[in-house]
Amino acid sequence: MIETIEGLPEGTLGFAFSGQISGHDYDTVLVPAMERAIEEHDRIKTLLRFGPAFEGYDLAAAWDDTLLGLRHWRGFERIAVVSDVPWLRTTIRAIGALMPCPIRNFPTEQEQEARIWLGESLGSIHLDEHNGVIQVRLIGRLEPSAYDHIDADIAALFSRVTPVKLLLDLRAFDGWSGLAALGDHLSLIREHRSAPRRVAVVGQQNWQKLVQKLLSRFTSAETRFFDVAHSAQAELWLQGNGESAREAGIRQLHDA
Repeated sequence: MIETIEGLPEGTLGFAFSGQISGHDYDTVLVPAMERAIEEHDRIKTLLRFGPAFEGYDLAAAWDDTLLGLRHWRGFERIAVVSDVPWLRTTIRAIGALMPCPIRNFPTEQEQEARIWLGESLGSIHLDEHNGVIQVRLIGRLEPSAYDHIDADIAALFSRVTPVKLLLDLRAFDGWSGLAALGDHLSLIREHRSAPRRVAVVGQQNWQKLVQKLLSRFTSAETRFFDVAHSAQAELWLQGNGESAREAGIRQLHDA
């Protein structure tokens, strides 16, 4: 049986699963509620509670589950799974890395923490322009909703500054929450790939250097990575007043 969980915030759905889940349960409860919510919201957050009486799915329900996931692959923003069922928790951990959105396990006693996690902001994108340099700060762990409406803001900034010199600040960036967020980031790069003349990436972790390499694949701009200790040189380089790329690279290797 599937029952809806009431009292959740706007844009958040909740379902409680017990006993043996059938295709009829999906067709009469879960699917209609999910499709109504996705018609009203670009993305939805979902709380799934599997109590001790949960026994599993029959084949029809498993097939309905697969079809629902394929139809609404990009419709989920975040999924919290509350359960103490060992095999289910193991399955969720296994598929989590493949999901386009964050999915997280919570034990039954931590359902309130699951609700808080669904409601909190994981990350954000901040835009600014200073001395002709457009600064983009990625903060926290970005999910797909962080990219909503950001495209228009970037286009407006790019239209005011010529040539475009971009400073990408990753010092407070923890990565992307799932494949969908990463896909949104790459789509944004592709859409504006011809605008920047130079892109400076400032970070403090080795994996953040990969972002600069990723950018170089998707844009015709000259791109460079600067560690935090040399962040002042990033803006000089963007302005064309700093050392050459070769000289800066040699110096950073020497300082390291």
